[in-house]
Order: sequence, then C-alpha cells, then structure tokens
Amino acid sequence: MNNIIKIKGQEIHINKDGYLINFDDWNEDIAKEMAATDQLELSECHWLTLNFLRDFFREYEVPPSPHIVKKEIGEKISSWGCTNKTLEKAFPMGGCKQACRLAGLPEHYCHAC
Repeated sequence: MNNIIKIKGQEIHINKDGYLINFDDWNEDIAKEMAATDQLELSECHWLTLNFLRDFFREYEVPPSPHIVKKEIGEKISSWGCTNKTLEKAFPMGGCKQACRLAGLPEHYCHAC
C-alpha cells in the first residue's frame, strides 16, 4: 500500500516503509524531511553520499556497494573533513539502507546492498 506525504506543497508517493515510489520525485527538501523523521541532520558527508548514490543508480540502475562508495568518494569525503569511519556512522539506521532511502532509490534495490 502506498502513502502520500506533502513536502512544501508537493505530494510525494512513498511505500509503507518510507521509500519513494518514483525515483524522479526526489529533491533535497524530500531528503531533509526524511532525515528529520529519522532524527538525522544532513551534513556535507551525507550530501556527497546521497548525490553519489543517485548518480550511480541513474547510470547503472543498481545502488553501489559500500566499498564502491568509499572508493569513489573517499577523497571528496576527506576534503570535507570526513573520514571513512565518519561515513560509516553517518547513517545510524542501517548504513546502506538508510542512505539508499534518503537518496530516493527504490526499496527493492536498497535491500541488495
């Protein structure tokens, strides 16, 4: 069963677990609202990760593994003052799955990473 949430006047369809139904509905306001629901304030480390996940998924239609995330954005993360350890702790509700949900990736792909 799908639910509808309203964020800044926009109706967004999500499933019962809070994942977006439509990848293209995502925007930063939606990510911020989802993160607030998780009691998480998004930092630059989060945004680098979320944008990388979205770009990777858009290109390959699967989410990257945590290893690929660290390998591909590790230098960028370091330049923002983040470390791999910080990145691992950035998503306390399940790492890959939480980042995947906040990035707007479909739920069935988020369980694979």
